Amino acid sequence: MEIQAVIQTGGKQYQVSKGSKIVVEKLVGDAGSEVVFDKVLLVTGDSTKVGAPFLSGAKVTGKILSQDKGDKVIVYKFKRRKGYHKKQGHRQLETRVEIQAIQA
Repeated sequence: MEIQAVIQTGGKQYQVSKGSKIVVEKLVGDAGSEVVFDKVLLVTGDSTKVGAPFLSGAKVTGKILSQDKGDKVIVYKFKRRKGYHKKQGHRQLETRVEIQAIQA
């Protein structure tokens, strides 16, 4: 059975397995460098281990594939009949990571 884990990074949770590619909020590091996720909430495989809230000693390692910007989000503020409108765009910085290993 394939080992899977649930990790937490950037205030969000991701279900990962070995070889999976995920897009997370910006992490420090260049493309090709290694990153370690130590906030592991759950590990499944032959048996299931659940943390309270995190598993001690468990970690997930990955390799940074690229540092990118996400799709543009348009923020448009408007008040009717007052002549007020404001348009603002935003592109969130994100990191693409490939999961290398899961250690329980």
